[in-house]
Amino acid sequence: MMRSLQPQIILLKEGTDTSQGKAQIVSNINACQMVVEAIRTTLGPRGMDKLIVDSKEKVTISNDGATILALLDIVHPAAKTLVDIAKSQDAEVGDGTTTVTLLAGEFMKQAKPYIEDGINPQVIIRSYRKATAFAIKKIRELEVKVKKDDPEEQRQLLKKCAATSMCSKLIAYNKDFFSDMVVDAVMCLDHLLPLNMIGIKKVTGGSITDSQLVKGVAFKKTFSYAGFEMQPKNYQKPKILCLNIELELKAERDNAECRINNVEEYQKIVDAEWGILYDKLDKMVQSGAKIILSKLPIGDVATQYFADRDVFCAGRVTQEDLNRTVKACGGTILTTVNDIKPNDMGECDAFEEVQIGNERYNMFKGCPKAKTCTLILRGGAEQFIDETERSLHDAIMIVRRALKNDSVVAGGGAIEMELSKELRNYAKTIHGKEQLLITAYAKALEVIPRQLCDNAGFDATTILNKLRQRHAKGDRWMGMDIVSQDITDNFEACVWEPSIVKRNALTAACEACCTILSIDETIKNPNSNYKPPKPMPGM
Repeated sequence: MMRSLQPQIILLKEGTDTSQGKAQIVSNINACQMVVEAIRTTLGPRGMDKLIVDSKEKVTISNDGATILALLDIVHPAAKTLVDIAKSQDAEVGDGTTTVTLLAGEFMKQAKPYIEDGINPQVIIRSYRKATAFAIKKIRELEVKVKKDDPEEQRQLLKKCAATSMCSKLIAYNKDFFSDMVVDAVMCLDHLLPLNMIGIKKVTGGSITDSQLVKGVAFKKTFSYAGFEMQPKNYQKPKILCLNIELELKAERDNAECRINNVEEYQKIVDAEWGILYDKLDKMVQSGAKIILSKLPIGDVATQYFADRDVFCAGRVTQEDLNRTVKACGGTILTTVNDIKPNDMGECDAFEEVQIGNERYNMFKGCPKAKTCTLILRGGAEQFIDETERSLHDAIMIVRRALKNDSVVAGGGAIEMELSKELRNYAKTIHGKEQLLITAYAKALEVIPRQLCDNAGFDATTILNKLRQRHAKGDRWMGMDIVSQDITDNFEACVWEPSIVKRNALTAACEACCTILSIDETIKNPNSNYKPPKPMPGM
């Protein structure tokens, strides 16, 4: 009796939300399932798009998994794990963000009944990790190496990888046009393949096929003063001077306080300021530079001065564009014009200003120092151009990965079905609970071809039965054919993906699933403005 009257020990602040045990794991799995349901229909060539309106009324139309999850503003702490793996897949590989989220959700869905039946989560985690290691080992055995010594064969491989990446995007009907452009863009780069040396500019208006690739640096004409139209807009082999200097007169009140006794002294101050500006301009012209770019403004006096001497100038150039110009053309960004040396200036084969739609663009072609390029995208709606940019980013990342990792596998659900078959056979060699769990993992892999069928409006049961039969006979590359609404050899059909996409997706999905399954308690601290409920009257 005395023990039952002992006071309750309170460890956490009043208002703290705690939940634990089996119910907590199931609750987290259910939350992740809701996230997966949000992007399930975006997978594959017949995937649907999502229209998302944020708190600032900005409209985004996309079927890219990472973009959608980032805009969903998920608050559930466990479900945020899926957002993180989509972001990591986007950063590491560039494509497969919807795939990795679907796989993670399906792994959890298959584990849920075993959790409810009382199997320890650590047994499931151990089995899933063993299955993932086996699957990655099989991918390395199945992947097909591509010969790098044949440039034409390598180019065809890269084009097929880029086209496969774009199959599920809004620009799928122009994939041949854009896959050529993407491969040319990546081939422009040096052996390090730096992503920041590919600039993407967007100009509304025109057709999507009016988009073009500039093998060099291109940026929109900056704000200009009177006298700009008198400057030449075309040069051959010009010297380029990049600055971080303001070339305009400042009002005296912005800089300092001067106390003077008469008008002559004021005139001396004004003359000195003009003298300093003209001295800077004269040194730039004497350096031999024909193109002068500055991050800071170039005023009307300087613009007219350069126009009179056949020199082109542009102020307020963005830091990104200025850095790319310096990397591509050579030279350095100077903060003073004293003692300008020849190696401080860059050069290119040709410079011109061209009209694209309603915008004018400055183009530097034939840049000798570093290999760079700029994609200029056209299209009717701003949202469509934004989605085109996201699609091309995925394709560029895939081509870069295919260049660095010269091995591919067939897409369209072929590799998932082959791995599922191999895992089922592997599970039969293991006794105990792990056999059931590895079989569940194998079943989860079939979510990719099943979802591709559902999104395309096909009978998933019939297609999957055909695929299982053909894979059991040894046809390892049999996958879905969206066009004929049947199955086909996707390796011969040139539906190729870099094998690193699948390896990274399986690893990330397994880690996310294991993280969720290992959480058996959630403790949520109350907000700082939380007020405990008042006791009822009379208590």
